[in-house]
Amino acid sequence: MRTKIATTALLASLTVAGVALAPAVSAAPAAPQHTAVQAAPAAAPEFYVGGTWKLYQSNGPVVTMNVSQDSAGTLYGSASCCGNPGTIRSGRVDGTGIYFVIAWSNGALGRYTGNLGPDRRLSGYTFDINNPSSQANWNTSRAF
Repeated sequence: MRTKIATTALLASLTVAGVALAPAVSAAPAAPQHTAVQAAPAAAPEFYVGGTWKLYQSNGPVVTMNVSQDSAGTLYGSASCCGNPGTIRSGRVDGTGIYFVIAWSNGALGRYTGNLGPDRRLSGYTFDINNPSSQANWNTSRAF
């Protein structure tokens, strides 16, 4: 019994690691094994970005964010920059990381990724998904 449990645990860990294994030959038919692996749960958000705040892009634009964040870290809301409104299409706070995509009314799709620094301010990198050569660094002056 101990050997079967150890073998099952080894197979499970190798399957999770992405290693494909051929089935072992045994005298008795084995019960079917389920190989579906659930995604690891996201890290609990370590900060809250709800409210209105600004992010400053290194290429000049200042984006005003209007954000709601649920208890799982999912982000919702809107943004505006240079007279151009946008909507947060997807976004999440995960541990000390943040990412969101803003669908701008002019057709641009801004992908923002960043981290919470030791000073509790956010900083990161952004690019236009439709035009990847359009990229910039960004940061906030607000602490979270």
